[in-house]
Amino acid sequence: MIHFEWPWLLSLLPLPLLIRWLLPAHKPVEQAALKVPFLDDFSEGDARVISQTGRWPFLAAAIAWILLIAACTRPQWLGEPIEQAVSGRDLMLAVDLSGSMEVQDFVINRQAVDRLTATKWVAGDFINRRVGDRIGLILFGTQAYLQTPLTFDRKTVMTLLDESAIGLAGDNTAIGDAIGLAVKRLKNQEVNSRVLILMTDGANTAGEVSPLKAAELAAENQLKIYTIGIGADEMLVRSFFGAQKVNPSQDLDEKTLTAIAEKTGGVYFRARNTDELNKIYQLLDQLEPVEKDKQYFRPKSELYYWPLAGALLLAAAIALSRVRLS
Repeated sequence: MIHFEWPWLLSLLPLPLLIRWLLPAHKPVEQAALKVPFLDDFSEGDARVISQTGRWPFLAAAIAWILLIAACTRPQWLGEPIEQAVSGRDLMLAVDLSGSMEVQDFVINRQAVDRLTATKWVAGDFINRRVGDRIGLILFGTQAYLQTPLTFDRKTVMTLLDESAIGLAGDNTAIGDAIGLAVKRLKNQEVNSRVLILMTDGANTAGEVSPLKAAELAAENQLKIYTIGIGADEMLVRSFFGAQKVNPSQDLDEKTLTAIAEKTGGVYFRARNTDELNKIYQLLDQLEPVEKDKQYFRPKSELYYWPLAGALLLAAAIALSRVRLS
């Protein structure tokens, strides 16, 4: 069907007649010299030509004006409504950028990588699968920052996550502040769709709010938190005295992360390698989506250029006819 975006502009159609009625009639200028008429000036054939040429420019101008107003109303062709059922969550990711995330205890394609690189590698695929969800991104270290507000633009979230760097938010870990920021950003959203996925490899060492106090605040605002502890349990480190086993995750506060998840109705996961981290994201994929109101989209095709082109062609024809007559 045809739809006019600005139909009120049709009220301008009688504008030329209104101007003609309001403005005084043009009075011909009296010529001082006497013009001697010739017989040829009053021939019947020429009078008929003058009469015909005087009519069609007026008619063409009227049609051009109608077409111009039609173009100004911005006609559009609307296609059939397409139903777009939106089902999903308001999902916030909180990623730790503290100095300890540079420990290389993860392996991707048989190459040792740091924890942040492994997180980006797995989280990127997770974000890409979040069709229907609005994704937000919080980066935290000594302080917590909102890197991306809630958005359906998954590509932008992935790009900003890839551009994050260790130490960007400081070398310490403010878990409580990250949770508090998520509560602030999600408290006005639908109650059953508020989810925070918090990834860290350490314990809370900075910030103004303790993690458990922030978890209580999250529970009050019905924000569900899934915590992920990142880092291997043990790894071999070669030194001058030979290879020895070390625990790179000795600073990981699993007790606090478990308490945060339990207080908010979430779950604590342990990611010791990329396979476990990927399995965690697959489990998060199975979270029941929240059905939202259906939305409808109607494809639009602009049609204004057709009447506009017709008006311009008629105007050009009128201008050429006047040049010839002169």
